[in-house]
Amino acid sequence: MKDLLLIALFAGLGATGAGLLGWVAVRLLRRRSMALSLFCVAVVTVLAVTSGTFAVAQAMFLSGHDLGVVITVLGMASVVSLLTAALLGRQAVAGSRALTAAARTVGSDTGFTAPDHPLALELAQLSGELAATSARLAESRARTRALDASRRELIAWISHDLRTPLAGLRAMAEALEDGVADRPEHYLRRIRAEVERLTGMVDDLFELSRIQAGALSLSLSRVSVYDLVDDALAGAHPLARQRGVRLEGGQVAAEPVEVDSREITRVLGNLLVNAIRSTPEDGVVAVSARREVDEVVLSVTDGCGGIPEQDLARVFETGWRGSSARTPRRDPDEAVDNGPGESGVGDSGAGLGLAIVRGIVEAHAGRARVHNVTGGCCFEIALPAARG
Repeated sequence: MKDLLLIALFAGLGATGAGLLGWVAVRLLRRRSMALSLFCVAVVTVLAVTSGTFAVAQAMFLSGHDLGVVITVLGMASVVSLLTAALLGRQAVAGSRALTAAARTVGSDTGFTAPDHPLALELAQLSGELAATSARLAESRARTRALDASRRELIAWISHDLRTPLAGLRAMAEALEDGVADRPEHYLRRIRAEVERLTGMVDDLFELSRIQAGALSLSLSRVSVYDLVDDALAGAHPLARQRGVRLEGGQVAAEPVEVDSREITRVLGNLLVNAIRSTPEDGVVAVSARREVDEVVLSVTDGCGGIPEQDLARVFETGWRGSSARTPRRDPDEAVDNGPGESGVGDSGAGLGLAIVRGIVEAHAGRARVHNVTGGCCFEIALPAARG
């Protein structure tokens, strides 16, 4: 037992000396190549084993022949160890360089190009994370481009929608001023309608800017969707009567939700106005509400004939209208007796209503979607059901 302890002591002293030298070397090389650091570790290991073995051999007074055998074994083991460390270091450096070259493709138009070189587990995981990051960047870039295109379209459409009523207002004002208007009351009615339309457009723009800036303030309260639908139907009834469209709301479950009643009523009003304007005379616009697990789904179904499949994904984009027309279809005296913002009847027609719908619904942690049905389309908003 005593001999073993002495051997352990001499081996420890020899290995400790090599370890101290290795620690200094590793500290000096920590900013250098990974291959050099790996080789340095192998050298330290070889030195530690060699120095410990020599210390034990000297203490045991081995013969010259036995000492030669020990030196030969240590020499061969050292050569193999150092060669293996050099190869591993070279492989690690090659993988690192390949991954570095591949990292330059992150965020490029072509997307991340994974290295063909075989990678160690950690580098392969890093490559996967870079690929995921590149995909997220591409998705973000696509959203930014779509948003920029949507904003450009919105500016163009808003500019046209402003010029058209302003030109009409100027013409009517000049006619009244010159006294050539044969029916002044009709001109005044049209001026009021156009002013309310412009007011509605400005209100929609302000509301949309608040939504996109995250500044929409919600006053949540527990309310039944039956009451929300009833208020929205009452507000849209005058327009439906004027258009000859029948409103139906018989399939509305009295499910509780915790929402801002004013904002959700506006959402339903916008959907109803769009549905009424898109439905031909003698058509039907139906509103329903149902419970689905932990959500309450409200739907508005119209008779518009359906939306082209390629446009379904763009319906809720800012400024989208679904046609090349730059002004909405309107009746001559529409919105004369309705104040701006009342249930959406005074809607500007600038392609903002559905964007506002999505913004308000998402602010309630809900979802807005649309799909085609027989003879028309169905807009749905899913809101979290009230707990308890």
